[in-house]
Amino acid sequence: MNKIDYLRLSLIDKCNFNCQYCMPEGKDINYLLTQDLLTDEEILILIREIFIPLGFSKFRLTGGEPLLRPGVVNLVKEIASLSETQDLAMTTNGFLLAKMAQDLYDAGLRRINISLDSLNPKTFNRIIGNRGFDRWNQTWKGIQTAYQVGFDPLKLNVVIIPGINDNEVLDLAALTIERNWHIRFIEFMPIGNTQLFNQEAWIASEELRKQIRSYWGLVESQVRGNGPADVFQIPGAKGTIGFISQMSECFCSRCNRMRLSADGWLRPCLLNETGQINLKTSLRQGMDLSKIRLKVKEILAIKPEINFEQRDSGTETGVYTRTMSQIGG
Repeated sequence: MNKIDYLRLSLIDKCNFNCQYCMPEGKDINYLLTQDLLTDEEILILIREIFIPLGFSKFRLTGGEPLLRPGVVNLVKEIASLSETQDLAMTTNGFLLAKMAQDLYDAGLRRINISLDSLNPKTFNRIIGNRGFDRWNQTWKGIQTAYQVGFDPLKLNVVIIPGINDNEVLDLAALTIERNWHIRFIEFMPIGNTQLFNQEAWIASEELRKQIRSYWGLVESQVRGNGPADVFQIPGAKGTIGFISQMSECFCSRCNRMRLSADGWLRPCLLNETGQINLKTSLRQGMDLSKIRLKVKEILAIKPEINFEQRDSGTETGVYTRTMSQIGG
């Protein structure tokens, strides 16, 4: 069994973007009330008393947009200060980074992934669902600021959607040539916007690799992260290009992560809703921490049987009740 030591922790389900692949236009989302979110204290209890004793040492803070959570810098500091924390990262849309990057770095955050699905402001605004509002420049400023304060290497996440931004693959890949930036192309998944997924489908990572390989060449990289990306480099480039290929090249057999939503649901598999447990309810009902830890241990044991790779076994319905922002990505 693969060692599970990586927790993706959603801090909030709200976001200041409405990306098509995450929160589709026209869908009513009932955001969590503050009292329904895990508190900072509850998050730290779960990390210290449940996950670390079970072997977790890598933590990624997600959302929604994690920088919208009040007090996020202090929470980062608390998690980073734990001696057992080997790696602490964050995924953000970057819009608020220009103001917060330095404080996050000073608090102990060292790795950051920023969503950047287009270098064209009009396309970018179309994808994020904010027509009429130019948010590209502020996002780009956040990326530059994060790099300047010391987030190096810096990763940029890109979801390629056919007919929308698939003509930018080479331009996005080129960002890795002169800078130690790591592009991560992520296959569009059927969570959050099933209609768009069924309408536009998705592009397999190998198709993107072929484009880049035919233009510059592409070699396997010795650089590896904590995630499932297959990593390559343009010859001579400073950065890398990774491909997260859950749809075309299922990597369930090497998955090392669990997901905890902002309201306390522990989810073993992003693409399978089977087997979730509510840790917030257990905490607030006063359940003994050893019993909560046992519940999580049991979920860890059955994770291999309820992953996306088993989608034809009858455990996976293909219906998702939560959007990507509600799950935590």
